Amino acid sequence: MRSLNQGISFFGMFSMLSVIVYGLFALLGLYALYLLIKLMIRAITALELYIDEKRNRRL
Repeated sequence: MRSLNQGISFFGMFSMLSVIVYGLFALLGLYALYLLIKLMIRAITALELYIDEKRNRRL
């Protein structure tokens, strides 16, 4: 009976570890989304400056 309790404890620990890993991946995904949004905002600003420069013929 003692080995059965250790097996249940191992599977419980494994599932807790997988929840932590999934949580870390979710946080990394949110951080990547945040960085992508920041990059897109900078790209849009750069594109607007480029279009404005070409439209007004400023060098």
